[in-house]
Amino acid sequence: MAATMTKRNKELVKMVEKGKVYTLKEAIKVLKESPKTKFDQSIDLQCKLGVDLTANDQAVRGTTVLPHGQGKTLRVIVFSKDESANAAKAAGADVVGGDDLVAKVLGGWTAFDVAIATPGMMKEVGKLGKVLGPRGLMPSPKAGTVTDNPAKAVNEVKAGRVEFKMDKQANVSTSIGKLSFSEEKLVENGTVLIEALVKSRPRSVKGTFVKSAHLSSTMGPGIKLDISKFLKETEVSD
Repeated sequence: MAATMTKRNKELVKMVEKGKVYTLKEAIKVLKESPKTKFDQSIDLQCKLGVDLTANDQAVRGTTVLPHGQGKTLRVIVFSKDESANAAKAAGADVVGGDDLVAKVLGGWTAFDVAIATPGMMKEVGKLGKVLGPRGLMPSPKAGTVTDNPAKAVNEVKAGRVEFKMDKQANVSTSIGKLSFSEEKLVENGTVLIEALVKSRPRSVKGTFVKSAHLSSTMGPGIKLDISKFLKETEVSD
């Protein structure tokens, strides 16, 4: 097994030209031509941001709708106990509930990918911070998951809405789809995500916002991207 992995890794290294910076389309082509695996790998976009980590107004977080989704079915729950609950169910929410759902999650149940809540439920949902927070599942107005119209939010999530969020090292990593997607679909998804990230630039950021960007597959190489065309003329990534 170790010998097979070594051979595969050597092949991957050879596929990426040392020192070259690839366009999004070129990088996707390399990943799709890499040695196959027994599962459908995810394609991830990682960006290093040039923000001041000590500045409260430079935290980066946002959402966008990938035109072709991420290639996975998301389980969505909705915290609601008013008339919007029925609309959320009709929109395709997997589980909808009020205090009963809060109690279930408080008990440790987290078999879902996205949590949406109405503003009126946030006092109760706030009790779930220790359960949902570490998993990145806490509903947030900025992420569009605290809303008076949960049915619309459910539709968007099911249609391919994704959230991107900066970590403590100023990195953002988000899947743009599966390796089985066509090159065209991955390019479109990647373009939408990069454009959304660039638009999320805090006004107080000085200099280069996106310092570097890489594309990788689950078992593939990390490929440095040239995303200069997405940036302002005065801001070119390193």
